[in-house]
Amino acid sequence: MGATLTLLGHSSFLVKTDGGKTIYIDPWLDCPTCPESFKAPEKADLICLTHGHFDHIASVFPIYENSPCPVVGPYELINLLADEGNFPDEHKGLMGKGGTVAFGDVTVTLTHAMHSSSYVNSGTYAGEPAGIILTLEDGKRVYHAGDTNVFGDMALIAEMYPPDLCLLPIGSRFTMDPTEAAKACEILRARHAVPIHHSTFPPLTGTPVQFQEEVKKRGLSTKITVLEPGQEIKI
Repeated sequence: MGATLTLLGHSSFLVKTDGGKTIYIDPWLDCPTCPESFKAPEKADLICLTHGHFDHIASVFPIYENSPCPVVGPYELINLLADEGNFPDEHKGLMGKGGTVAFGDVTVTLTHAMHSSSYVNSGTYAGEPAGIILTLEDGKRVYHAGDTNVFGDMALIAEMYPPDLCLLPIGSRFTMDPTEAAKACEILRARHAVPIHHSTFPPLTGTPVQFQEEVKKRGLSTKITVLEPGQEIKI
């Protein structure tokens, strides 16, 4: 059991669980680095969102229109999307930080993140940003940190939801840089990490090589896997 995660570019992932679920996290299929073969939405069972910025929600409606399914994330953001997309109540995955909701045999928990969040079309407040703990059918956990800097309460995530795989932003300017992301690995006691939110735009200056170097400087045993868009990882 477990899942296969494919990086679609930036912070966007396509998750296919061994239990048969197809899940999008922060989908942006028109991302300039997304491979052409992944730009058409696949039939999805769940869409998970960390916050409202365009580079994390841009493809929610195309995916939903292709296969209506629950859309889960911060309360205010989901209400805004539901109003625009006319989602029925059963597809409004309204959540707050610390909450856990089951979607079949997969559960989603929202964690803290330190960033901002506004709705792309109007600049409307879209609730607080979040990270996501995705717990798979066999109990394995993926932590998608969303957009955040490092914060001490990542220690609570490590204690309460020890992740098998951490997806951590490293690009700097808007999120953690490689130095902060390496500290996050230390706090999270991360066994395995994939760097995200880098190399999409020139202002994102943090690189995977820098991240690997910073993790090494800290003497951590964290395995770092660098994915190019379209590549996958199995947990």
